[in-house]
Amino acid sequence: MNFTDETTIKIKAGNGGHGCLGFRREKYVPFGGPDGGDGGDGGSVYLRAETGLNTLVHFRFQTLFKAKSGECGKGDDRTGRKGDDLIIGVPVGTIIYDVDTGECLGDLAEDGQTLCVGKGGFHGLGNARFKSSVNRAPRKTTQGTPGEARHLKLELKVLADVGLLGLPNAGKSTLISVISAAKPKIADYPFTTLHPQLGVVQVDGHRSFVMADIPGLIEGASEGAGLGHRFLKHVSRTKLLLHVIDIAPSDGTSPIEAAQTIVSELEKFQSELAERERWLVFNKSDLVLEEELQSVCDEVQKALAFEGPVYTISALTRQGLKPLIYDIMAHVESAGIEE
Repeated sequence: MNFTDETTIKIKAGNGGHGCLGFRREKYVPFGGPDGGDGGDGGSVYLRAETGLNTLVHFRFQTLFKAKSGECGKGDDRTGRKGDDLIIGVPVGTIIYDVDTGECLGDLAEDGQTLCVGKGGFHGLGNARFKSSVNRAPRKTTQGTPGEARHLKLELKVLADVGLLGLPNAGKSTLISVISAAKPKIADYPFTTLHPQLGVVQVDGHRSFVMADIPGLIEGASEGAGLGHRFLKHVSRTKLLLHVIDIAPSDGTSPIEAAQTIVSELEKFQSELAERERWLVFNKSDLVLEEELQSVCDEVQKALAFEGPVYTISALTRQGLKPLIYDIMAHVESAGIEE
């Protein structure tokens, strides 16, 4: 299935049904009283977060959604039927904006969370409502009001405990594939990952956390270069960022420059994101001589003035993964307790 993280739709709530103008027609009663019933309320439009959805791609084929209108009132004081509400399923993590005003209407971050995005119209009143001691045969009714119509922008931010950041081919896809059930495309060329991949990492059988592999960033990503600029927003929800660094790049580039590029793009995109808890993960350690490994790691940390946790791993050979996984689990659990 294609991954779609932004789309626009139009919604129209149902109109309220009109009130009825009616009078009783009874034998031997020449002037029967008013018996026009009220109309029914129009159906409202709701968006509901559902864990079974992970993309907005289904909105590619349907972009207009209408709730049912209320029925008009009937004689004999019968009220029109209310229009059925329309509930539209969206992935958990969807943010809703009004395209015309730019207003953020809501953030559906939990399964089952529901947001009314279009209120149904109010019902019209039948003439029976207007009977009084001075007006025994009112001919007055009111019409139902129109339902709300809106042009909405839906933006999906994936929900994950941990987000992987790094340049293309830093080994993020390999890492998430070996520690979770996720099966991203893996190859030796840039932009193998074209959309975020989510993987559930099981720890000790009953504990787990969700990891997101974000498409590789390049210099200028925050301004729109490459692919990663569209997906930087996805890491804004994560509790922890793993900055994956290729310690032995095949193209001869410097690990220091690679690391500085990611930090720079985070700062340009969102200063708050740059201050998020971030760990350095030096990958592909199996390609570097042991006596050189520590020296390269120290140089990168010094260049970044980095004082947080540092891990040296080989995603391919699985070296060093166990301590990393257990430390991530402990961090995620402690963050959940603090919240």
